[in-house]
Amino acid sequence: MALKSTIFKVDLQVADMDRGYYADHALTLARHPSENDERLMARVLAFALHAHERLAFANGLTDTDEPDLWRRDLTGQVELWIDVGQPEEKLVRRAAHRAQEVVVLSFGRQAPVWWAQNRSLLERLPHLRVLHVRPASIEALAALVERTLRLQCTIQDGQVWLGHERQTVEVEIEEWKAPR
Repeated sequence: MALKSTIFKVDLQVADMDRGYYADHALTLARHPSENDERLMARVLAFALHAHERLAFANGLTDTDEPDLWRRDLTGQVELWIDVGQPEEKLVRRAAHRAQEVVVLSFGRQAPVWWAQNRSLLERLPHLRVLHVRPASIEALAALVERTLRLQCTIQDGQVWLGHERQTVEVEIEEWKAPR
């Protein structure tokens, strides 16, 4: 018998002073049996960093033709494609041809190895941004995981804080590649 996904409910309040974006989002996330708490929280963080009324979770973990998150315009065209983790270079290239902007949010101790292996090819993509969440930050975010979460995310002057009423994590993010 196949294992089923675990459902998580997240009430996320975003105060992004850098973009002037302030909104509440009721998120429902299905955690695939192969997904750990770090990846789950990386997806929540990716949503918070790029929050928008049309940003939605896709089937990136089970369907390589879709990202983890995307924002489509009203005609269905992909404006923003977000992959979480260390996607294959060819998938990022394919995404760059389908979307106006592509973001990879990498995390984990193997991310620097992935970047070293793919950097020369990925740096050629003009609309690609590669962000890396430091290991200590993603581990601290994973410690927040509960089946029902009420999270607040504050972004100001490039600094990111994510947490709930008992604990807030300052999330350290490095930009490995900026769009041109």
